[in-house]
Amino acid sequence: MLSIDDIVAGGLCIGCGLCKSIAGAERIRMVMTPEGRERPVAVEPLSREVLATINAVCPGTQIEGADPKAIPDDAETDLIWGPVIPSTLTIAHASDPVVRHRGAAGGVLTALGQYLLRSGEVELVLHVKARPDAPVRSVATVSETPEAVLDAATSRYGPAAVFEDLESVLARGRPFAVIAKPCDIGAMRRMAEVDKRARELLRYGLTLACGGASDLIKSLDVLKRFHVVEKDVSLFRYRGYGNPGPTRVETTGGRSFELSYEDMWGNESGWRIQPRCKICPDAIGEAADVVSSDCWPGGAPEGEDDGFNAVFARTRAGVSLFERAVTSGALTVVRSIGIRDMDLFQPHQVRKKRAVWARLQGMREAGMVVPAVERLRIADLAATNEESENEREKHGAVTRARAGRLGEPPAVAVG
Repeated sequence: MLSIDDIVAGGLCIGCGLCKSIAGAERIRMVMTPEGRERPVAVEPLSREVLATINAVCPGTQIEGADPKAIPDDAETDLIWGPVIPSTLTIAHASDPVVRHRGAAGGVLTALGQYLLRSGEVELVLHVKARPDAPVRSVATVSETPEAVLDAATSRYGPAAVFEDLESVLARGRPFAVIAKPCDIGAMRRMAEVDKRARELLRYGLTLACGGASDLIKSLDVLKRFHVVEKDVSLFRYRGYGNPGPTRVETTGGRSFELSYEDMWGNESGWRIQPRCKICPDAIGEAADVVSSDCWPGGAPEGEDDGFNAVFARTRAGVSLFERAVTSGALTVVRSIGIRDMDLFQPHQVRKKRAVWARLQGMREAGMVVPAVERLRIADLAATNEESENEREKHGAVTRARAGRLGEPPAVAVG
């Protein structure tokens, strides 16, 4: 059984805050580290029972694919993309032009969150937004109205502890949906296995195809580029207001600055991705009901457009939600696509999924703890690679692990 410090030091923590919610704020607090990562720190000893629960649900220790019982008979399971309902595999966008314009890509996840609240299927949507008093940073939020969902729209690439106050959400006893990263959705599914309230109240898990969560340093570097100090920032928007839309900074003094998507994200070596993301076997949301992603051929935009998402459902609940959202007019379907189109839209996901098994073997060989991975086919995928590919990935992981680049320093707070 791993301690909180073990999970963090092993590079397995993604900073979701679920451990804080389980243990309580009096025992665990979340801190921002010098590396720009939200991390838990145990301020009081944890009982074996509490620590066992954390180990059972933490997205750094347990990573699982879809529950077979939730997958309908007409699903097709692809070696890369997992279970997909072919009838839902489409290019789509939010029908409301405001939602489409403001949301990331075509605003599909925002539109689904709004639809669920309008239809009364859920009473709460748990997601993240820019922190009102420090908009460079992100914070968990619970939306009760469609307007609140829209106010929090557009992607937040930096650290975000979406579950640090999950206990208060569960204590309300009201049905809810979660819109979050794939690792967060997976953690929520495991939480439902150990907490009856989560099992009964969680209606939907909605996610994106995730390129990884950046350190806060990535965002602070943007401010340095424009000679802006964080306390003067009144708005920090990663994208949206177009597709992909610019990264935009506004200050309390009335200045504004923008970076194109290419300037912000064109150089993958500068993404400042957290260690856990580099070994993620499920950046494509296999535990989610509905997945939405960017759909640029080749994986990068060639310019601005009106906004489109590649969308598909994985579960019975996801199919039903997608179909009703289309029928109600919340979503507009442009055309159907095939699963190999997803390879074209998200080539980096294909590369990572093929590499993960060997990377984990390298970590294990270097003496590091690795997560338990179930129902994600990573060994089967590795078996389709050339042996030299697996050896190269494994050797690279061993080298990085022994150099300390796959772990993390102890979590200490900075301002």
